[in-house]
Parts: sequence; structure tokens; C-alpha cells
Amino acid sequence: MTVVSPAGCKANQVSCRMWAEPQMPILSMNGDFIIGGIFAIHYYTNSGENTYTRLMDFRQLRFARAMEFTIHEINNRTDLLPAITLGYQIYDSCSDVQMAIKIALQCENGLDPIFNDTGSCSKSAAATVPAVVGDSTSSTSIIMARMLGPFGIPQVSHSSACACLSDKNQFPAFFRTVPSDHHQAAALAKMVKYFGWTWIGAVRSDTDYGNYGMAAFLKAAQEEGICVEYSEAYYRTQPRSKLERVANVIRASTARVVVAVAHPGDMKLIFEELAWQPLPPIQWIGSEAWFTHPDFLRFNICSGALGFGVPRSIIPSFREFLLDLSPEQVSKSPLLTEFWESSFSCSLKGRTGVRERDGSEDIRALQNPYTDTSQLRITNLVYKATYAIAHALHGVICNERPCDKTIKFTPWQIHNQLKRVNFTTYNGYQVNFDSNGDPEAVYELINLQFTKDGILDFVTVGYYDTSKPKGQEFKPHGLDFFCIFLCLSQVPVSVCSESCPPGTRKAVQKGRPVCCFDCIPCAEGEISNKTDSVDCVRCSPEFWPNTKQDSCFPKLVEFLSWDDTLAIILTVFSITGAFVAVCVTAVFYKHRASPIVRANNSELSFLLLFSLTLCFLCSLTFIGRPSEWSCMLRHTAFGITFVLCISCVLGKTIVVLMAFRATLPGSNVMKWFGPPQQRLSVLAFTLIQVFICVLWLKISPPFPFRNLKHYKEKVIFECGLGSAVGFWAVLGYIGCLAFLCFILAFLARKLPDNFNEAKFITFSMLIFCAVWITFIPAYVSSPGKFTVAVEIFAILASSFGLIVCIFVPKCFIIVFRPEHNTKKHVMASEISTKESGCRILKWDVVEAKYRQKLYN
Repeated sequence: MTVVSPAGCKANQVSCRMWAEPQMPILSMNGDFIIGGIFAIHYYTNSGENTYTRLMDFRQLRFARAMEFTIHEINNRTDLLPAITLGYQIYDSCSDVQMAIKIALQCENGLDPIFNDTGSCSKSAAATVPAVVGDSTSSTSIIMARMLGPFGIPQVSHSSACACLSDKNQFPAFFRTVPSDHHQAAALAKMVKYFGWTWIGAVRSDTDYGNYGMAAFLKAAQEEGICVEYSEAYYRTQPRSKLERVANVIRASTARVVVAVAHPGDMKLIFEELAWQPLPPIQWIGSEAWFTHPDFLRFNICSGALGFGVPRSIIPSFREFLLDLSPEQVSKSPLLTEFWESSFSCSLKGRTGVRERDGSEDIRALQNPYTDTSQLRITNLVYKATYAIAHALHGVICNERPCDKTIKFTPWQIHNQLKRVNFTTYNGYQVNFDSNGDPEAVYELINLQFTKDGILDFVTVGYYDTSKPKGQEFKPHGLDFFCIFLCLSQVPVSVCSESCPPGTRKAVQKGRPVCCFDCIPCAEGEISNKTDSVDCVRCSPEFWPNTKQDSCFPKLVEFLSWDDTLAIILTVFSITGAFVAVCVTAVFYKHRASPIVRANNSELSFLLLFSLTLCFLCSLTFIGRPSEWSCMLRHTAFGITFVLCISCVLGKTIVVLMAFRATLPGSNVMKWFGPPQQRLSVLAFTLIQVFICVLWLKISPPFPFRNLKHYKEKVIFECGLGSAVGFWAVLGYIGCLAFLCFILAFLARKLPDNFNEAKFITFSMLIFCAVWITFIPAYVSSPGKFTVAVEIFAILASSFGLIVCIFVPKCFIIVFRPEHNTKKHVMASEISTKESGCRILKWDVVEAKYRQKLYN
């Protein structure tokens, strides 16, 4: 068909003629104003190679008759278009774009094949329609809107939901009473996310509705973190091989949830193909276009399916209107005749090969989508669309004056009035349009469930309302929502990878969608405290993960506490050592006048016992929680008491040596090592250590700190050295004195035996030096509280070495061998010989003088 547009007519033209016969309406009625209607009552399907079958959609016939019913209802009202009669011309687009173009041109130019006989293209010979209801599919509505829009003829669709139609630049005169798929796409994505399905398949019609709708859904799904395993498209006129491929992809996929944005005719063929072979359990998610179609209630594989639909409604008297058909009335309309004959498998006009009507046909007993008024959803949108046009007409010809059917108006006036309509329909539904010509989006969430009678039926389980605040659009509907999956053994699971539990993180598998991942345990010192964490978080320095690595808890603070077993053992030894020193002191004090005590420099002995007692007790300062004062006290007390102790030992050793030298002929050295000089030497040696300690405390004293580096899982609460130089200076000074004492005692080890302390001092210094030499590597390498324990052990071991080697032999003689503790025994002569080079020295006289000197 070729049509000359008004812009293409010349002034000298006589007429414009259509090249083909006009498409006649399938249902029509005259009136003062004629409203156009277009519905996809028939559709074609591929029935073989290059052959197509034409089928009737009884549901679409109900939509067309709903428009009839609405116009009759409007004509009977006195408050809307009073004294005005509306007529209608309803066409069948057959879901075909070419047919939609033809009908759109007829709505512009009328039905007369010859027009513009006046020589002007500004007016058609036949009246055009002021507005159109339809079409049912987005593809045909898009082409109609492109044809009608430039002329300003408004088009109000009842089920064309493609989001692209909201573009007013392309479709300025398009309105609709069905929500835009932009909202449905978001609603579908939120619902899929609500149930935790992140791995889905996608099926769509290969049309504008399916392609635009699926694109919008996939975008919304991506924002919700949902991944798509496959996306397949099919249209009912495509080869069967394409249909088989789509079915095989669905069967072979690992996704157990399939979202379908398709026309009913396409989905019906897909379900029929899937029914040929066993199908794994599939959770179907349906778009509004097909989900509420009653034909799908016969497919058991749809059990449990979820989808959105426009809200159900009730249209009073509509069912009676649909059923008010007699065979005589039906025979007057080719469309109704086809419906009757298809429904009852009989002929009204005596066709050969088909049984004739026998009078048993009862339309009230008929059960098909035409007579099913229990789910009036899209039907109500046709009702609203027709009323919207009527209200717009009323606003143009009846606004603030009596209605005038002769008034002249343009389609643009109806278009402008449609933008402003805001009314409530006869059955109580609000009608208005936003700036895009769309209504507010309100959907019912519907679940296909088996009834007690074993029949699959629609059950409303929730709502999605875009007028609600963000985050509150989706609302479950009572107990029905929680009973969705009662018929199943378990809630369907559709994920590419199982959720990563807390304590792990997601690692996307190379080359696969983000929903396919491996669960990697968090690294040491890191946690993740929620499911499907992308990253692990490192605990703060004083915290450490639990064994599951899903939370941080404070690290165990370790120090040598008083209730620790090791601390108790060391405390016992420390107190025991101090007690032994006190007991030795008591023994020495009680026998202070005895020869053995007097012969061993009693003053230095008591001072040495006092310093040893302090050495034992100072080890206790290393136990317990470190504090600022305890850290300073433990190191300085240890350094000073040990220097005092070694000074006394050193003094005793020097006295022994000097007493021996004083017995040699002509020697007067003992006058320089009398008691005052001994005291002064001990004080001098000790003051040097005190000076070192004061400098250490002044410059950089020890301090308590939490060592976070030595152990990863616990905090070592210890005393920092402050100045390492100060610490090693204190130890070095002690070591120098001990080494000097060892050398001197070693030189004096061969002096007369009875009361010679030198060899005992040698042993004690040997033990002392061995302990502290081994202490250094042990101290450096010991972890945590064992560092302190090593230091305490070194203090106790060296202290016990001194007290055992120096004092125990004397106490043994005093207590258990009192017969040896006499002046006679002290002065007894024992001749020993010593070879030195080529000379032999007689020691008898020297020994006697030596003992006499010591005793005096």
C-alpha cells in the first residue's frame, strides 16, 4: 500500500488514492466521535518450512470487547460527555508491523480510498479518529506512535510496556495505562536479589519489547550483583531449529532460575518445546506480558513460578456483557463467528467437514481466556485507557460550557488534555499520566501455586509500588509470601558459586562472570566478618583474628605475672636464696668470734651476705606487670646490688693475695689494704655503677611498652631498655669486675689450703662468668616472658653460685665440724712444696706467718 502524505500533495492535484483496499475494522459502531482501537487478536506462528498458522488469542478478544463495553458504559453516563455518543473502530493488528502501519494511516485519513478531492491535503474526505486505544504489543505500538505522533493523534496503549516509548522526543503523542518496563526491570532484579539468586538464565522475545525489556533488566541485575549465564532470544515465526536451540540451552545450563521477558505466544512455544524432554527443576520468573496469561496454567513446569502483574480488578457487569452473545448475534460478526466456531468446534454457516450447530453450545459453560474474568488485569487497563480518552474529549468540548458536538478541534487539543487528566474510574481506579505519558508503577507479585484441587492458579504474594519511599517499594503479602515454596522440598538455589563464609574472601575465576568465584581464606592477621566479602581487613596492631578469622579480639597480653607457674618457681627460688643468705648471716653472726669467721674477713663477709640477699630479692622486681617505676628499679637495682656483691668478692680476693704478699720478707703492702681501704674500694666500685645507672636513667631510662612485633598473635608487655648502651654498660661493668675477680682468685688458688678462699672464689667466679656469658645469647633469643625468666635465672644462678661456693663450706665446718673451727687448727702447719723453675721453696715458715696475719 502506498499513500501520499499531506506534505507530498501539490496544489494542482485532484485527489490522492490508496493503492489497496482499506483494512476494515473487526468491530465498529457509529457515534458523534469515533475512537480507534487496535488489538493483536490474531497472531502467526511457524508451523513448518515457510508455512505459518494464524491463531486467535481469546484474551485479546476480551480486551477488544472491553473497549466496546467501556464505550457503551460512557454513553450511558450523564456526567461524562452528556448528549454525546461515542463510536469505535476496532482493528486487528495481528501483531504485525506492516498491518499496524496500514491501520495507523487509516486512523489519520479515514476509510475512504479516495480523499483530498478538494485539491487540499489539509483535510481528509472522511473523519479521522481523535485518539486511539492500543496496540497490545510494543513493536506495533512503536511504529504506530511514529506514524500518529507527527499529526498529534494521541495513542493510549493498554499493554505496550517497552521503556523506549517513554521518550517524548520520539513519541510525543504516546500514552499508556500499563507501567513502563523500566520499573518492572528494577522490580524483577530486586525480587531475584531478595531470594538470593545470583546466577540466572535469561529468555526474551526477539522484539522491541523483549530486547528493550531484557536490556533494562540486565542493567538493573548487574547493579544488584546478579550474573547471567546465558541470554537467548526467540520469536514465534523463527525456524523451529532456533526454538530447539533455546530449549537445549535452558536444559544444559547450571542456572536454576530463568527470567523470561517475552510475549505470551513466544513463551507458549518455548514451554511446549521444553515439555518434550525431562527438564531439571527450574524457577521461572516472568514479566507481566505473559505471566498472567491463563494459558500458562496448563503447564506444570510453571509450578512455583514468580512474576509481576498489574493489579487485579473488578469491572461491574463486564462478565454479563461478554456472555450476552447469541448465535444470531455472533453470526453477524465474522470475528465473533470465528470465536464461536473455534470455541465449540462447530459451524454456524454449514461449512463442509465441520459439524453444524446443534443448540447445545452454552457460552456460560465455556471456560477459556475470553470468559475468564477472575483476573481482570490488562482488561482494566483497556477500561482505563478508554475512559482517559473520554475525559480528554470531555475537557475539550465540554469545558466550562455545554457539550457541543459540532465544535471543531484538533488532535493536539486532545493530546494536551490527556496530559492533564486526573480522575477515578467507575470501578474506583485512579488515572493520570506523568510527564512521559506513563502511570505510576504498581505491580502484584504473583506465584503460581497448586490449589487443594490440584489446579495451578495465580496467588498474589506481594506488591511493588514505585510511589513508596526508596527501599520500601517491595512489600511481601502476609503468610502467602512465606508459603511460596512450601510445595517444594527446599527453596531453589541458583548461584554460580556458593557464598563465601566469613573468614574468607571472594576471588573471581578468570574469564568468568563476577558471580563465579573461589573462596580464599584470609591471610594471617586479616578477617572478613560478613558473607561474600570482596576483601579481608587487617586487624589493628593490638588485635588478632580468632580461629575462624571472622572477628578480631584483643591479643593476649603476655608478661611474667605472679600467678604464672614459672614465676612461682622463680619466686620460690628467690625467697629461698634470700632465706639461705639470711641464715648464713645468722650463723656467721652467732659465730662471729670463731677463728674461721675472723680468718675470712668477717666485715666483707657480712657485706657480701647482705648484697647477696639483695640480689636474690631484686629478682622479684622482674615479676609482675611492667610499670614505669618497676622498669627503672629492676635494672638499676640488679646492676648496683651485683656490683656491690662482686666488689665484696673482689675485696676478699685482693686481701687474700695481699696478705700472702705481706708475709714475704720486706713487704709492707698490707698497710694499703686494711679495713678502711677495703670499705673504700667497695664503695668506689659501687659508686661507679651508680653513676652509670644515673646516666642511663637520665638520658633514656627503661620504660614499659607493648611489643607487637615479636609475636603476631599476642602482645609482649615488657620493659624497653631505653638506651641499649646504658643496659650493656651496666652488664659490661659487672662482667669486667667479675672477670678481674676471677683472674685474681685464679692466681691465689694455690695458697695454703685450710682457710684459703681463693679457690672457692675461683669456682664461684667461674660459675658467675659462665652464667652471664650464656645469658647474653639466651636473653637476646628468648621470646616474651621467657626473656625476663632468663634474666631472673641468671641472677639466681650466679647468686646461688656465690653463696654456695664461698659460704657453704664454712657453714659446714661451723655447724658440722666445730672441732676444726679452732685457733689451733687455723695455726696448724702443713708443709707443701712448689716447684718454680729450678728453685724449691719451703712453705712452712711462710704458711705460719700467713695464717697468723689472717687470723690477726
